[in-house]
Amino acid sequence: MSLNLMDIPQAKPLHPNLSVPRDGWGRPLVVPQGGGKPKGHTRTTTFIDCIEDKSSLVDWLCRNVLIGASKRADLLEKARELDPDDPADKKKLNELAEQAKDAAGANEKSRKGTYLHDLSEYVDRGEPLPKTISGQDLDDMAAYMMETSALKVVAVEQFVIVPELSVGGTFDRLSYYEGPGPDGKPISGNFITDTKTGSIKYGKLKMASQLAVYSRGKLYDHTRFPVDPSDKRGFAAWKKTEFTAEQAAEAYSPLPPVNQDWGIIVHLPQGEGVCKLYWADLKIGWALAQLALTIRQARSTKSALRPFVSHATTEGLDSSARV
Repeated sequence: MSLNLMDIPQAKPLHPNLSVPRDGWGRPLVVPQGGGKPKGHTRTTTFIDCIEDKSSLVDWLCRNVLIGASKRADLLEKARELDPDDPADKKKLNELAEQAKDAAGANEKSRKGTYLHDLSEYVDRGEPLPKTISGQDLDDMAAYMMETSALKVVAVEQFVIVPELSVGGTFDRLSYYEGPGPDGKPISGNFITDTKTGSIKYGKLKMASQLAVYSRGKLYDHTRFPVDPSDKRGFAAWKKTEFTAEQAAEAYSPLPPVNQDWGIIVHLPQGEGVCKLYWADLKIGWALAQLALTIRQARSTKSALRPFVSHATTEGLDSSARV
């Protein structure tokens, strides 16, 4: 599964993926390529989220809150004392809703998905799996290893920036593949590869857009600008620091040549012992990323509505002015 980087044409070692500093909204704080103060960049998944129809997700969350509340009567008692219009109480209600979702088991799939992602890293780094994993997890990893055997891992969990979108995120894998392509014709090269452990019935466009954005990213090594976010005073000073363009340039480096037309989705549904690969059309994905940029820019428009002033209102204003 693992591959010596020297075996891949034009590939080179990539920066380790360490924790990138975040702002109060959870956005990665990145020194712009041209220099300046660290700037919050939108997470890739958040950026493209506006292209998705989330009605099914919202309905699912509502159902789980209701189910969780039926199992946790104490949450209902606490909610009765709170005012949904009060800013402080809104936060408390959100926390109670999250606890209700957890009681319904809504977060269990997410935790399990993260765990499977962690196990797949063991596989792709060529390390032994933990001895404590279950037989079900072994079946999932066996399926993963079999299905991805045609992919040779070049890099794992790398953080990239797309300056033109002010977006940052971490892709799962950069993989080398040589064989039949999406149209059956031979294809070879490096491909952005992303593992999904949940259902892929919905969100196909978002997946394609996510991989398309990653494929156009630049590697960003935040360790060039060391800071300890737990040191509040030091972190506040760091966020106000003006870094030079020369300093910023040292943190950026290009990805190895990567296919920007196609990416690969690895679907590893939890506990089923099966794994399937899918081609993701990054041409469609990149067009959607541009659409997402247009939508997000439009949301900042503040003049879509204006006060209605009629002729009678104007006359009234004139009369009162005369009085």
